[in-house]
Amino acid sequence: MTERKTYDVAVVGYGPVGCTAANLLGQLGLNVVVVERDPDIYARARAISTDEEVVRIWQQVGLADRLNADMLPGCGAAFVDANGVPFVRLMPISRGNGHPPQQFIYQPALEKVLRDGVDRFPNVSVLLKHECLRLVQKDDHVELLLANLTTDQLRRIRASYVIAADGGSSATRAQLGVGFSGRTYAERWIVIDTKVLKEWPGHDRLRFHCNPERPTVDCPTPLGHHRWEFPVRDEEDERDLLSDDAIWKVLRRQGISPENVQILGFACYSHHVRFADRWRVGRVFLAGDAAHAMPPWIGQGMCAGVRDVANLCWKLGAVLNGSLPEAVLDSYQCERLPHVKEVTDRAVKTGKLIIERNRFRAAARNHLFRAASKVPYFTTWLRNHRWLPDARYRDGLLARNGNRAVGWLIPQPWVFDEKGDSVRLDDVVGGRWTVLHTGGRSECPDWRAAGVPVLQVAPPGSVPRADSVVDSEGVLSAWLNKKGAAAVAVRPDGFVYAGATDRQPLPPPPAGFNS
Repeated sequence: MTERKTYDVAVVGYGPVGCTAANLLGQLGLNVVVVERDPDIYARARAISTDEEVVRIWQQVGLADRLNADMLPGCGAAFVDANGVPFVRLMPISRGNGHPPQQFIYQPALEKVLRDGVDRFPNVSVLLKHECLRLVQKDDHVELLLANLTTDQLRRIRASYVIAADGGSSATRAQLGVGFSGRTYAERWIVIDTKVLKEWPGHDRLRFHCNPERPTVDCPTPLGHHRWEFPVRDEEDERDLLSDDAIWKVLRRQGISPENVQILGFACYSHHVRFADRWRVGRVFLAGDAAHAMPPWIGQGMCAGVRDVANLCWKLGAVLNGSLPEAVLDSYQCERLPHVKEVTDRAVKTGKLIIERNRFRAAARNHLFRAASKVPYFTTWLRNHRWLPDARYRDGLLARNGNRAVGWLIPQPWVFDEKGDSVRLDDVVGGRWTVLHTGGRSECPDWRAAGVPVLQVAPPGSVPRADSVVDSEGVLSAWLNKKGAAAVAVRPDGFVYAGATDRQPLPPPPAGFNS
């Protein structure tokens, strides 16, 4: 048994969610340990897309530009019939987060960048080939018993808090006795990963082949890769489909030959809709697939987990440095769960649209959507109600005075900083509490007394100053005006804690706040 060490936070699991948590916590200066069973990055791509809000989270830790370089901006999704003719298209639209609204990723490359990011922080220790055998919670810490899978040596460590990001089959969740209620779909899906050798028309477009005979997802991924997914029919044995001959038979139906791609691998997966009964048990928090599982139809499984740790990590940092009371950690699940459930519901509904097996209902679907697509604003309505919901919290660590800005993620336009440089808003105010106002409300005495920066959102053409950001295109000012807010207090994760009109006082900082 090796010497016991003490950490602020232990992160169990080193996939994209655990990597993101380690970067966020490392940047906060916390003493962090990461525990991961596998010796290296999992070679097979699983997640295939991300969105602007998630890239904005990675921007907080200085990795967005590097990650963007390896991503493929999306051109929307086409839902096509059995003949490959689209019956509806959904085009991505920016939500104002400063990054492309939809991007495809190659997960092994993304994880490499995230892990390289963690390596920047000497305060983060990474224990690969280690398994957490047991958690024991004490009054002021958690004891973890680890096994070195190379030497079989045991190690005990202590952490004030633990983030379990160890996947859908989370051993941590099982140790805690937390239920994982929901359902697993009986239908199994074959996933094919390939390397592109020769491009073909439409190789860079996402298409859902809504063919009742063989629904298929046809998805580009960057860095010269492409993916297909299709379900195992009731009369088929998945073992018969997991062979090169069977895979090529499916690909040739898509017009793809060995001249176009090299098969890198294929596997069979189940889809799940599940939610952990509790996301917090004492000092241990579940995140990502350990807390929830959803079907892949709108590409939000990994993204939801990244949002989880973006919500949780700054709160852990605030509690550990004494700037907020420990009770704020109870806001984690009540803030994140409603959004995750809404995303999951939309993924399920999109899946039903894709995998309709009855050919008569499929024909009716195609006709209905083609006709409806000619109606003004129908596709806008469809995107807004069947794709990614807005980033908003309705409950949790929020001031309640009726202002419409409260709970929303503030947009991130390009602004001019005090030096006159054009930068994204978060590069000026991100990662800390900040009060933004449009002028005339600069007093905010409670916030100033708490040491929180107060910045004016100055209109286009203004002279840069130390106490302002110049809203170069008027985006932020317009958003605040639409929400009826002359001043807002923004949390470190970019969500509005409090808002007020020019005739109201801005609510004070949360109870126990001490910057």
